[in-house]
Amino acid sequence: MFYICSMSNVHVVWFKRDLRVHDHAPLLAAVASGAPVLPLYIFEPEFWALPEHSGRQFDFMMESLRSLDEALKLRGSALCIRIGEASQVFADLHKRHGLAAIHVHEEIGLQWSFDRDRAVQRWTLKAGIALREQPQHGVMRRHQGSSDGWLRQWEAWMLAPRAKAPDEIKPAGVPAGEWPAGDDFRLKTDACPGRQPGGRAEGVELLRSFIASRGRRYRAAMDSPQSAEGACSRLSPHFTFGTVSIREAYQGAMRARAELERDGDSTFAASLDSFMSRLQWHCHFLQKLSDQTTINSRNLHIESDGLRDRVSDGDPQLEAWISGRTGFPFLDACMRSLNATGWLNHRMRAMVMAFAAQHLWMDWQQPAARLAALFTDFEAGIHYPQAQKQAGARGAGIPRIFNPVKQSLDHDRDGDFIRRWVPELSSLSTAHIHAPWDAPKAELAKAGIVLGQTYPMRIVDHMAAAREARDRIYAGQGASGPNGSTKLARTEWAADRPLPSSRRARPQASPPKQLAFDLQMPEATEPQASPHA
Repeated sequence: MFYICSMSNVHVVWFKRDLRVHDHAPLLAAVASGAPVLPLYIFEPEFWALPEHSGRQFDFMMESLRSLDEALKLRGSALCIRIGEASQVFADLHKRHGLAAIHVHEEIGLQWSFDRDRAVQRWTLKAGIALREQPQHGVMRRHQGSSDGWLRQWEAWMLAPRAKAPDEIKPAGVPAGEWPAGDDFRLKTDACPGRQPGGRAEGVELLRSFIASRGRRYRAAMDSPQSAEGACSRLSPHFTFGTVSIREAYQGAMRARAELERDGDSTFAASLDSFMSRLQWHCHFLQKLSDQTTINSRNLHIESDGLRDRVSDGDPQLEAWISGRTGFPFLDACMRSLNATGWLNHRMRAMVMAFAAQHLWMDWQQPAARLAALFTDFEAGIHYPQAQKQAGARGAGIPRIFNPVKQSLDHDRDGDFIRRWVPELSSLSTAHIHAPWDAPKAELAKAGIVLGQTYPMRIVDHMAAAREARDRIYAGQGASGPNGSTKLARTEWAADRPLPSSRRARPQASPPKQLAFDLQMPEATEPQASPHA
């Protein structure tokens, strides 16, 4: 295939899930070439047609793209917008303007993104254009070696100096193009009133407030959805869309921890240790996804094939579960909170997925895809291993079956979270709000509650359903029982803890000089961060 173009020296920076100008190695490489630079974002209809993607994610991304566009304009350029299949977009740009190179971060996502990137790679080879991919977050597509070696590589990546945002970008003079709306991709109306705003300024403010004050109770408060809302960093959607790099968060937390240690604040320092461990955990699972890109569509443990019931949209139990109408107050509160905010703490994500897989005995794929679309911070490498784990599809043995009533008592003892999100039960006493089916009829009547009318009857007997799930899993594993041999037909999957404790990243008492917490963000010209719920 031959291309006729008027020039051949434009360097494209293809933004995907790295929507920032700070700590962005491909952007710096393009600028360093001295050639005209074309910052490009491609809206791909096939991407937004995937079941895991939704209007709330699109809206967060659009806010982040606007923020990126502002940052680029401050440096003399602007974000070029195109719509279509990536290879065709590049072919058209090359024909019209001439491309010398494409600079891009490697993307670790669903199988679709790997297939798309391979198609672009094939096109660049035919067109004779350099494709210069760089890893992001210390995660590489074709990493080979032991987990111990990966940890050393990751630690070195996290401690390396951050790439400074360029002061000036030489524009390529390519028309910016029209910005689309969600309707252009047939995205359904997605009311999410409590969704976190997108954009670089929002992410930076979350990081600053977390390491300065909010993160003090992180270690103790992360398990309860009520306390986790403010005590967790809430940076996850910013990591997903790349408005803040994980290296920026790691180095900022590391410097803050060193100062806390000098001040003798061991409680806050320990919380930041936990946070940095979570960052490593995050990257570890993205690295594992690079080796198993079909994690969203195939059981890792072959004996789980066909074990549970396949469901589709419209199934009454699936719809009751996803909308928070199961009759279990704490579970329903978690699901309603997720529907309204796009976020849920990690422990409750595990509980709601386990309920679908164990108590409702659903095959994990459809519930997991529906959940993914509710998360503003959907990250395939985190979400789908968790879904498979809760369904017992990652290995032999009985997975944890969460008791939704016990979880309620453990993490919302006074019922405040339930009353907030399930207001029809707000008049029930604390003694009965966790299990209204056990409440005396007189108390229900006084509270104006009619089970089955004003609030659903519980969808299953959770104790009986848990016993049945265990029996089915035993039977499905055959005579060997839960401690029998593990048959992993597709890949070996590491345990949830990324590495042995002896090899986990340990923060230094005095971080290197380049770790000074300067995010290189032009304060006077960026939009001000707004408060979060």
